Amino acid sequence: MSLAPRSVVIKGTGSYTPANIKTNDDLAKLVDTSNEWIFTRSGIKERRIADETENTSDMGAKAAARALENAGLEASDIDIVIVATITPDMPFPSTACLVQTKLGIANAICMDIEAACSGFLYIMEVASALLKSGSYRNALIIGAEKLSSILDWQDRTTCVLFGDGAGAAILSISDEADVGLLDFQLGADGANSDVLFMPGGGCSQPATPASIDNRLHYLKMRGREVFKLAVKVMEQAAKEILEQNELKSDQLACVIPHQANMRIIELLASRLEIPMDRFYLNLDKYGNTSAASIPIALDEARREGRIQSGDLTLMVAFGAGLTWGAALIRC
Repeated sequence: MSLAPRSVVIKGTGSYTPANIKTNDDLAKLVDTSNEWIFTRSGIKERRIADETENTSDMGAKAAARALENAGLEASDIDIVIVATITPDMPFPSTACLVQTKLGIANAICMDIEAACSGFLYIMEVASALLKSGSYRNALIIGAEKLSSILDWQDRTTCVLFGDGAGAAILSISDEADVGLLDFQLGADGANSDVLFMPGGGCSQPATPASIDNRLHYLKMRGREVFKLAVKVMEQAAKEILEQNELKSDQLACVIPHQANMRIIELLASRLEIPMDRFYLNLDKYGNTSAASIPIALDEARREGRIQSGDLTLMVAFGAGLTWGAALIRC
């Protein structure tokens, strides 16, 4: 007798954002910009900025602790810890190992995965596959970023777009069919790696007086190219995952997009023919928090009742690499 395939469900979620709020008016005191300029081009009103003593692992651990509480689990129940980030505390050891010890998790495998703003969807599929292997029970997955540490606060085109924060989810095995993480559609195209990147800090551009003087250790972005590619790949991923699951867009109760730019989200909604009121948005409060964007929104949507039991939810993202992804879940 064959066994029914096991499902992976979201047992709990949690999020954390720093207390320090930096508004558009605050940024107008640093660079040549204005609240109107930022908001009309991005939809962002404010963002959270971590203080000097608060690292990515600290924010990740706080979001994870809230997810554990929401799931009704203890640290000892966790077998896997995976963190998605482009701003690790240090090149090594992994941020996941630092979170592990801060939470008192023992006997878990720990790793970081870097897929930029698509990172949370990447680690969600990796964790799901590990759980389905039968060797593990519960996975803690975290998207966490301290982007303020790699922003050029002299560049008005990039420093106004990003913020800090973390979101987490507990994934667990379930014997119930057709629930939880239903499907994924991930992709990447390294040929477009130069539209969003940080040239300094790796082996090709290690820290030197020249690299620092040339401001190579800050995030660089070609905004127009990112905009066009983002809409294209998110539309493609969303349509493919719906088609391969024989679903129509009007069957979705909620869409959680990567919170990068309101114009991108509005154009995506138009191309998918999904009303904007089905999109969960918190971009105005947090800006682009990269890998933390989707898990923060997922946690808030669940806690606000925007996602009910049995609802179909689509999560879709794009990020540096170029990477992209879509995930279909039934809570």
